[in-house]
Amino acid sequence: MHGDDERDALVLSLMRAVRGFGDSHDRMSAGMKQGMAMNASDLAALRLLIIREEEGRPVSPRDLSTHLRISTASTTKLLDRLSASGHVRRAPHPSDRRARVIELTDAARHEFFRRFAPQLVAMREAMTGFSVEELAIAERAFRAMGAAIDLDV
Repeated sequence: MHGDDERDALVLSLMRAVRGFGDSHDRMSAGMKQGMAMNASDLAALRLLIIREEEGRPVSPRDLSTHLRISTASTTKLLDRLSASGHVRRAPHPSDRRARVIELTDAARHEFFRRFAPQLVAMREAMTGFSVEELAIAERAFRAMGAAIDLDV
């Protein structure tokens, strides 16, 4: 039974650590929102565009709508706002002429990474003391926690 108690304590400790990370991330995002004069959805849209760009995957307006869990009308308003501010552009889809994709502008990419670079560097440096195996386990744990809290309620 001692093993179960120890495991339960470790699970709670991990959940507290994830919550602490979430709080830190929220504070960082709040600072970025203020610095870039954006709301939470705007910043989340930029994050998705950056992630998908790194993966080499295009982002459609529908992808944004689904990811942000907002209506198509709200997505259109968001894209109009981000286009007007020079953060995104609508472009032809690479393989479907009828469809459009959303792309970051060079200026938005530069601004995002200029503001976020210190945190990215610090996060990478924080990981240097972990083995490949530990990092793989941490990734698995974070993905499982993300999936658990991202359920449609």
